[in-house]
Amino acid sequence: MKNKKNIYTPLLLGIACAIGVFMGGKINYSSSDQLFSSNPKKEKLNRLIDYIDYEYVDEVNTDSIVDVTVNTILKGLDPHSVYIPEQEYDNVSQNMKGDFVGIGVSFYSVEDTIMVIQALEGGPSEKIGIRGGDRILYANDTPLFDLGVSSDSLTTFLKGKQGSKVELKVKRPGKEELLSFNVKRDHVPIKSVEAVYMLNKTVGYIKINRFAESTYEEFNAAIKALELMGAKEIALDLRDNPGGYLAEAINIADEFLKDEKLILFTKNKSGSIEKTFAQREGDFEDGHVYVLINENSASASEVVAGALQDNDVGTIIGRRSYGKGLVQREMDLGDGSAVRLTIARYYTPTGRSIQKPYENGNDSYFRDYERRYKNGELKSVDSIKVDDSLKYVTPGGKIVYGGGGIIPDVFIPKDIEIEREHIRILLNGGFLSRFVFQELERDRSYYNSLSKTEFDNEVEITDETVDRLIAFGKSEKLNIRLTEYKPLMKQYLKAVMAQQLFGSTYFQQLKNEGDPVIDKVLELSEKKNNFKD
Repeated sequence: MKNKKNIYTPLLLGIACAIGVFMGGKINYSSSDQLFSSNPKKEKLNRLIDYIDYEYVDEVNTDSIVDVTVNTILKGLDPHSVYIPEQEYDNVSQNMKGDFVGIGVSFYSVEDTIMVIQALEGGPSEKIGIRGGDRILYANDTPLFDLGVSSDSLTTFLKGKQGSKVELKVKRPGKEELLSFNVKRDHVPIKSVEAVYMLNKTVGYIKINRFAESTYEEFNAAIKALELMGAKEIALDLRDNPGGYLAEAINIADEFLKDEKLILFTKNKSGSIEKTFAQREGDFEDGHVYVLINENSASASEVVAGALQDNDVGTIIGRRSYGKGLVQREMDLGDGSAVRLTIARYYTPTGRSIQKPYENGNDSYFRDYERRYKNGELKSVDSIKVDDSLKYVTPGGKIVYGGGGIIPDVFIPKDIEIEREHIRILLNGGFLSRFVFQELERDRSYYNSLSKTEFDNEVEITDETVDRLIAFGKSEKLNIRLTEYKPLMKQYLKAVMAQQLFGSTYFQQLKNEGDPVIDKVLELSEKKNNFKD
């Protein structure tokens, strides 16, 4: 049982961080006092905090008391109404934006030195020629090595206002002299569409990792690029996508739906219903779409899948989705912190609520993956429990169910063997990325000189590479178990290597090789096209 718990924990933590369907609107506390008129209950709480602040015998951080109080209140509501403390707000907000201001590198702090993993695509560092493997030693003549500080502290030397400049001195493997780069800080894209390529001559692939402010814009560009490459069908990969802005999901669904088709409707506390319809001619209304989902596809991902499924458009492939049908709005609390409060439920076009139950508390709610594991539904569609009272029928006569997630049209079981789950955790937790960086450092000049074709043909992940991985794991106190799944580990290692050298699309392309969900897309596409012929 201990091994299973080790597997569940990272997955559940990832699910618990699902950002959900977020309206994108923001209430400013200072300008909205009329919404929250004074009442004795609130005054009682204020009086207690003031009493502690002024009279308690020991020094007390009343800010922490307020934080605990707010968290306790929200935990009594629903799992997705959350408090965002001031110190976390910038990171949370940045994740939902389409860019940030900086020099645009991802890096490790190794032996107190900034080691560039890669210059981020479209950022200032990429444009000026900084590359993976470079060591940033000085910023404006300030040494950035042997400072004895954390990675977060090192970034303060690289951050700054848009348009400001920083002179970097860089040690590059194979070069004796330090290289100088005068980098102008600018907006760096944070891509939510992380992979776009053709699966074959007619099926295009788009991977979306979250629904951020720029997702629809990125998606629209991806669709247009794939059409130019000959795409007649689209595989839209929303697996492990926790959601995000509702408006972005609506815009993407609109690309596949005819005008005036219902996308979803929301219902608030007073029972007021707001319907959202497709409003414009989409680029792919006449093409076929395959939507790929799994148990970690939540909220905005489910909006897209539910809208298409209920309108008999496309094919949903994978496993039952997360089951998050609540809508949040953010309220600024005036001190740098904020609350995201559930203000409505959303329903798919047939009237389904796909929100799974949360009456048994947050702990039970976020352990749903474990229940699915135990009841066998990750392996068999017949193990998915449905409630006939929540049965709905689409206009085309297809039976669909509410009550917890989107059940796919085509079910693909998950390989839940312990070793395969173990490899997934190593990948998602960043361990493989750290190891691969070390591998590239063994001959950085060679790897940086490769084209994609040369990389594909020349680079082989050998048994010796895997042995080094196991030794690296021991150095980090990890017991890496590889018997049956050594070929999968080799595949993932090469994919991560491709990611650090060439970016996320090539990573996803290599990772998708042999993926049963992708294989099913190609199989269904071939059958459909043969039927037409």
